[in-house]
Amino acid sequence: MTITPDVNPVVAEVVRSGFAESRHRGAVAGLGADGGQVISVGRTDVPFLPRSANKPLQATAMLGCGLNLDAELLALAAASHSGEDFHVDGVRKILSEAGLSEDDLRCPASWPLHIPTAHRLIAHGEGISRIRMNCSGKHAAMLATCAANGWPTASYTDPGHPLQQAIRRTIEELAGERSTATGVDGCGAPLFALTLAGLARAFRTMVLAGTGTPERRVADAMRAYPEWTSGTDRDERRLMSAVPGLLLKSGAEGVDAFAFGYGDGARAGAVKVDDGGQRARTPVTVAVLRQLGVVVPDDLATVPVTGGDAVVGEVRAVGLDVLTAP
Repeated sequence: MTITPDVNPVVAEVVRSGFAESRHRGAVAGLGADGGQVISVGRTDVPFLPRSANKPLQATAMLGCGLNLDAELLALAAASHSGEDFHVDGVRKILSEAGLSEDDLRCPASWPLHIPTAHRLIAHGEGISRIRMNCSGKHAAMLATCAANGWPTASYTDPGHPLQQAIRRTIEELAGERSTATGVDGCGAPLFALTLAGLARAFRTMVLAGTGTPERRVADAMRAYPEWTSGTDRDERRLMSAVPGLLLKSGAEGVDAFAFGYGDGARAGAVKVDDGGQRARTPVTVAVLRQLGVVVPDDLATVPVTGGDAVVGEVRAVGLDVLTAP
């Protein structure tokens, strides 16, 4: 089924005490087992900025350029991590093995996303740092790739740098389309625009790739170590742990991209919430996964809305249940 109004439709609503007090519009692309687009809600054919949903594609490109990482450290290279201690230890390992240090990172300083860790740092009198920033794994991997190739490290975030040009080529190959715009991500690295359908194709390509290829190595590392791609208490980790074979990466401004399965039965999708509302992202993603035939636990399908100390409502997907599953 296809829904393509001039304005993207409502895909989620916030219900409080029986009243729908807020609504989120957005767009959704879903690919069936044959790779054809079986879900098209809103404008899925216009370029947008995938934000951190691009990270698995960037990590794939880096492997293709000679980056030597595996297992949890490869998952960390594709992560928007929470800045927990094990994430920081991993980033330091990537840097030290490349002969580099935290001073070489060009991502901005930040508090960790993991609130208990942030509270502990504050209590100990520590401040923000680049290594706790959620993109430091990607930046460390970018630096390690530059070191492996003898490329300049001080300018690795320049869109014209050999690394970023290689990343762009790989992203376009995976998505099966040209990137028509280049932006700057929140971490300062280049950001290549894609369509929602193109982003979904890229993720499906990754899980379809043969064992041992850069695409499959990234997909398998992320699926094996979901706490390294996000954090111990994040929705992304909970979803990947609950759905065997699911590859999922979120991005800022209400973006999710995913693929699941192995071999010819692989399916994929991508979600963009128009207003950037992160609270709507997981409920919409779960609704799309279910329409594509995935069994997802009910506790992941909604986000609680509280009043005082009680749950008085929920954030839930709307409109997607009318779609016909492939």
